Amino acid sequence: MAWLRKIPRSPYWQAIIYLPDGRKTTKSTGTTKKRDAQQIATQFEEASLAAKKGQLTARRARKTVGQIYSIGNPENLEASSTEDYLRNWLKRKQSESREATAERYASLVQRFLDRIGAKAKRDIMHLSSKDISKARDEVSQNLTPSTANMMVKVIRTALNQALRDGFIDTNEANKVTLIKRHEKANRRPFSLREIRRLLKAADFEWQGIILCGFYTGQRLTDIALLTWENLDLVNENLNFQTKKTNRSMDLQLHKRLKEYFDKIPAGDDPKAPLFPTAYARRIRNNNAGPLSNQFNKVMVKAGLADHKSHQSTGKGRTSKRKLNELSFHCLRYNTTSMLKNAGVSDAVARDIVGHDSVAISRQYTRIDMAAKRKAIESLPDIL
Repeated sequence: MAWLRKIPRSPYWQAIIYLPDGRKTTKSTGTTKKRDAQQIATQFEEASLAAKKGQLTARRARKTVGQIYSIGNPENLEASSTEDYLRNWLKRKQSESREATAERYASLVQRFLDRIGAKAKRDIMHLSSKDISKARDEVSQNLTPSTANMMVKVIRTALNQALRDGFIDTNEANKVTLIKRHEKANRRPFSLREIRRLLKAADFEWQGIILCGFYTGQRLTDIALLTWENLDLVNENLNFQTKKTNRSMDLQLHKRLKEYFDKIPAGDDPKAPLFPTAYARRIRNNNAGPLSNQFNKVMVKAGLADHKSHQSTGKGRTSKRKLNELSFHCLRYNTTSMLKNAGVSDAVARDIVGHDSVAISRQYTRIDMAAKRKAIESLPDIL
C-alpha cells in the first residue's frame, strides 16, 4: 500500500510508491490535504500495479490522471470536459455532414449541455447514464419525445467517437432507453377547399410558396431558397439541389405555377431570390423554424389552425408543443397522393417529390375513394 510523508521546505504531501519495475520512488501529490493526498497516492499505486501486469492502457492512464486531477481541483481537465469534447465533435460533423444535419446536431447538443448544467464542465469520463436520462426526461416533458430521443441518439453517436478516441471506457448513452412516443400528429394532406382558403389568406409571396409546395412537393427551405437561376421559364422547369439530401431536382412547372412566376418581374441578377422576404428570413435564421411560424399565421388567418400564444398558457417558449395535423410539410402528402391517385407510377412520383425509398413514399400516400372505386370497377366481371 502507498504511504505518505512530508519533506522539509515543501507544503505538499509526498507519495511513496513502487514503480512497475520494483523501484521505490517519491511523487509529490500537489496537495496539502492529507486525505486528498492519500487518494492520489492510491491512484498512483493502482496505475503502477496495472502497468506491472501489462494492463495500463492509454485510456486507463488518462482516466487515472483525470481522477487525480479532480481530487485536488474543483473542476476537471478543461480539454476533456463534456462540453469541450462535444463542441469539438460538432466541428468534425460540420465537415462530415450536410449543413442541415450539422445544424440539427448542434441544436440537440446545446439542449443537452443546458440540461446537465455544471456537469458539462466536468471530465467527460464522469458523464453518467443518469445524467443523460435526466436530460432526456426534461426535454421530453418540455418539448416532445421525438426531440428527446433524437438528442439521446446524437449524444450516443458522439460518445461512440469519444470511446474510439480513448476519452471514455464505456458509452453511458447506450444504457439509456428511448421514450415510447404515445402522442403523434396524424398528418394528412390539405383538402382542395383548404388549399383555396390558404391562398385567399396569404399575401402574394406566400401564395407562390404554397403553390410551389402543392405542385412540386418540395420542402419549405428548398422553396424559400429558390433563385431566378433555378427557374427556366422557357423550358418551364425548376432546377435546384435540395438542402437536406443534396438531391438534384429537375421539375416541370404546372401551368398554375408558371402563371404565378410570369407575374413576377424578372431582374438582372440570376442569383436574386424568387421569394425575397422568405429567402432573407431563412438566411438570417439559418433554419426553417421562423418560416414555419409564418405559415402557421397564414393557416390561422385561413381558419385552419389555432393562434399560438405562449403568454396565454404561461408556459413560455420552451413548453411542450401541441401537435397539429396540418403544416407546410403536409403539402408533400398532397403532391404524392395526387400523383398516385392520377395513376402515376411509384418511381415517377418518388422522383418528383424526392423520396428515397418506396417505404417513405408510401407514408406520404393517401389514396382517395374515387381512385379506389375506379380500380375496383376495372376488375373483370366473372359472371
